[in-house]
Amino acid sequence: MSYSLQLIRSVLFNIQMYVAMFVVGVVWGPWAIASQRGAIAGCHAYCRWVAFSAKWMIGLQFEVRGTPPTGEVMIAAKHQSFLDVLMIYGAIPRGKFIMKDILKYAPILGQFGLRIGCIPVKRGKRGAAIKKMLADVKSGKAKAGQLIIYAQGTRIAPGVKAPYKIGVGALYKETGQPCVPVATNAGVFWPKRGFYRKPGVAIVAFLPPIAPGMAVLAFMAKLEADIEGCSDALLVEAGFHG
Repeated sequence: MSYSLQLIRSVLFNIQMYVAMFVVGVVWGPWAIASQRGAIAGCHAYCRWVAFSAKWMIGLQFEVRGTPPTGEVMIAAKHQSFLDVLMIYGAIPRGKFIMKDILKYAPILGQFGLRIGCIPVKRGKRGAAIKKMLADVKSGKAKAGQLIIYAQGTRIAPGVKAPYKIGVGALYKETGQPCVPVATNAGVFWPKRGFYRKPGVAIVAFLPPIAPGMAVLAFMAKLEADIEGCSDALLVEAGFHG
């Protein structure tokens, strides 16, 4: 297939994806307002739709490897594009992200994010937000789930190296929960910027959990080795050698 034809298909795919987000907001909105279950159901429905439409519109298939966690854990993931957000969330029952405070004002995305339990944080106040979340779970004010954090703090293009944020280690120590590393090659097919989507098989891999109790620096070293090693292997599998 020519680049120009795939680009046209990619643009159409992107347009319908945001139209679908609006539809989800309208259809699931009343249930989401009434119950957190409705918000979670709407988000999962959206993830399934994107996976379905990507397969037939742009030739991009999604594959989840490993065992997605279902209990109260922290997930520390590689972040390459919006695609890995959808794939990770779609694979787990009750995911919640740490998100920038400004995103809570985004139409549909922000409102559903708050309803599913995402934690909006302002710069420098992440620790206080996490402590409140843990206290709410223990007291029964908030339901348990899978807390998703991006280990490098932002989207990193395939082949680019960037440091892992020590805040991940602080959260690991603070929560006292197992940490499930997640690797991906999503950025090969769905880049950080631009409309072009490459056909192929995008993968997220849930790796063996890291038990609580490790020293922070030792945890950080293992987390980075696990995620980077697997992500690099997935990039090679996708034909990326940049």
